Amino acid sequence: MLDVVDAPLADNEKNPGEAIRLGHVADPDPSDIADPCLLVSSEDARYITEVECPQQKLMTHTSVKRLSNAMLSDLPAGVHGPIYDRSKIKPGIVHIGLGNFHRAHQAWYLHRLMQQGSSMDWGIIGAGVRPGDEAQRQRLAKQDYLTTLIELDPKGRSAEISGSMIGFVPVQDNNAALIAQMADPAIRIVSMTVTEGGYYIDPVTHAFNANHADMQHDAANPDRPVTAFGAMVAALKIRRATGAGPFTAQSCDNMQGNGNILQRTLVSLAHLSDPDLAGWIQANCTFPNSMVDCIVPATGPKELELARSFGIDDAAPVTHENYRQWVIEDNFCAGRPDWDKVGATFTDEVHTYEAMKIRLLNGSHQVIAHAGEVLSVKFISECMNHPMIGEFMRMVAREEIALQVAPVPGMTPHEYVQLVDTRFSNPEIVDTVQRVAFDGSSRQTGFILPTLRDALAKGYPIEGLALSQAIWARMCEGTREDGSMIEPNDPIWDKLQANAKVAKTNPQAWLHQRDLYGDLVDNSAFRDRFEHWLSEIWKHGVGTALGSYLQGLRLGQANISVAPPVQCF
Repeated sequence: MLDVVDAPLADNEKNPGEAIRLGHVADPDPSDIADPCLLVSSEDARYITEVECPQQKLMTHTSVKRLSNAMLSDLPAGVHGPIYDRSKIKPGIVHIGLGNFHRAHQAWYLHRLMQQGSSMDWGIIGAGVRPGDEAQRQRLAKQDYLTTLIELDPKGRSAEISGSMIGFVPVQDNNAALIAQMADPAIRIVSMTVTEGGYYIDPVTHAFNANHADMQHDAANPDRPVTAFGAMVAALKIRRATGAGPFTAQSCDNMQGNGNILQRTLVSLAHLSDPDLAGWIQANCTFPNSMVDCIVPATGPKELELARSFGIDDAAPVTHENYRQWVIEDNFCAGRPDWDKVGATFTDEVHTYEAMKIRLLNGSHQVIAHAGEVLSVKFISECMNHPMIGEFMRMVAREEIALQVAPVPGMTPHEYVQLVDTRFSNPEIVDTVQRVAFDGSSRQTGFILPTLRDALAKGYPIEGLALSQAIWARMCEGTREDGSMIEPNDPIWDKLQANAKVAKTNPQAWLHQRDLYGDLVDNSAFRDRFEHWLSEIWKHGVGTALGSYLQGLRLGQANISVAPPVQCF
């Protein structure tokens, strides 16, 4: 999953440590990822004129209308909007962490159902717990909570207006309004996208972090929580007392077993202050696991202009690729929309789909993003065209990661690698290396290290995976090979950078971060290959290391196997 902040952030919103403290990680400032000029096209040339730009020509409508309910009856040519009566939508879902991804994915599926005349009692109420979420609420409120979705298909761009969201809870320090909204009996699903690192779960032991200051605060002050999870516990306490009953808590983040993780966090937090309530939540609420997939870049000046090129003045438009997938366990205690009627899949085999997507797509993102940062390659599609980086990703995905992935109906692991290759290579998707490389301490532990651990246990090749870890360590040193600085890009950046600097001469210093690597540092096969690659990188550069890996693989030298380690699990 690629969740994003939807417009250039204010200075007080740019601290990733503060973002993760409140259960939602902010991405890098979108103004850093987009130049002000973008070539756009329209199917209706009558509405466009050309404006000169230093880099390219920008096409823009001569008539631009502010997005609102009032303009839905007179949309620009070629733009599709709701055909349902939005005034008749009733709330049924609260979504916490309302970034670009949710609006391009889950909200879109519901919008498509409403286009068919169904699910009008499942309207979405947005919510957030960060101060920056209030700015997003105000942006969306001014346009009646409508969103312009722009599909970036290489064959041609298109735009539609999504209307399934009907409100946004005011953001308050004590989260009282959010608690009250979730306590409303009409709300039957509380969903969230708060990023992989926002669940207060130890990345190595997978245990709930009860000692975190936020969890301690919410346990001591259950009526005035600072986190989304504390607010959910408070709302469920009210629902139990009033007879409103439980709701389904639905994680939409990129984690294997995301529903199980959400359940662990919520029940564990409730147990700190009210064990009886924790037992009630455990027995009555449901936590479906799910796999979500759609590449959704951040929104900056280019995306705002792109919306205007379609004749729409949208303060928070969303661009996305021409691909979506949603696989869900059918485990909803209070009902659900019929998402399967518009392309979602309900199955008991979610974990197989999760493993394929998380390991091959999210894992491959990590494999290329850090190399791109060090080699000053700005966009993911450019990484795929790079003579070393793109081939590195393909080889690691096919020869190492795919060995750890089972097929799903209609898709083998190698076919999925090709699909990922095509999607990453889409030149229309302006997805930055900076965004994908963000929060590696959560994404490496969730997307790469489980595959590495399994490979070691089974005696499978690890050479490219070890090299990817060495490149991450190199990136965290904080400089690119051209001498430019890499901006802090992780909630624990200071710690990572300090260890990366020591690892220049003592590679094991990086692996001894046991809060990330656990006992992997004790595995000599991994440790030796990591040390080899990091030393090579610092002596000769990332490009040379990538070339050595690829040449070795072609000669059959990189496909090494190792004996299963005693201490690996």
